[in-house]
Amino acid sequence: MKTPLLLLLAVSLFFCCGRQPKENAKPQDPKLTLVDLIDSLHLKKEDLSILINKSHYRLFVRTDTSTIREYPVVFGTNPIDDKRMQGDRSTPEGSFKVREFYPHKSWSKFVWIDYPTQDSWKKHNTAKSDGSIPEDAKIGGEIGIHGVPDNRSSLISERVNWTWGCISMTNEHVNDLYGIVYKGMNIEIMK
Repeated sequence: MKTPLLLLLAVSLFFCCGRQPKENAKPQDPKLTLVDLIDSLHLKKEDLSILINKSHYRLFVRTDTSTIREYPVVFGTNPIDDKRMQGDRSTPEGSFKVREFYPHKSWSKFVWIDYPTQDSWKKHNTAKSDGSIPEDAKIGGEIGIHGVPDNRSSLISERVNWTWGCISMTNEHVNDLYGIVYKGMNIEIMK
């Protein structure tokens, strides 16, 4: 009597809770590209967002409830501070969206974020008012997620913060990420 009841419960859970991942896909399975992984989990690109944690040097591809994949990343040569002006070599913090994405001749791919946002301008103007940046400072722009120069993947594994404020990852990883990026995709960058 127990076996039919357990079988009925298992079948009910399967149909009630949605489709199951194909081939027991695991988020960090290196054999699957990110595109194949989200397909195996029956997700759409629009279900995904990006979270970047500067303290942990990690970029996470997420759904509302879980991390699908994570990658090591590095930042501007001033990885601690939030970006306030052009040339401070800091990576901005806050909520952003993908503005555009395209192949890049020097860094494989470029995922352009919509910095500066209204919040970025507020931080910039406050820093001018309180004297922490020069009155004539410009806010800057062209911040994105990109790869590394050819044969320089060690910049990532050795945590060398080398950019002017962008987020950098290996070319292999940025190529993997590029397959699921879409205009308007949410990106959260936290300290």
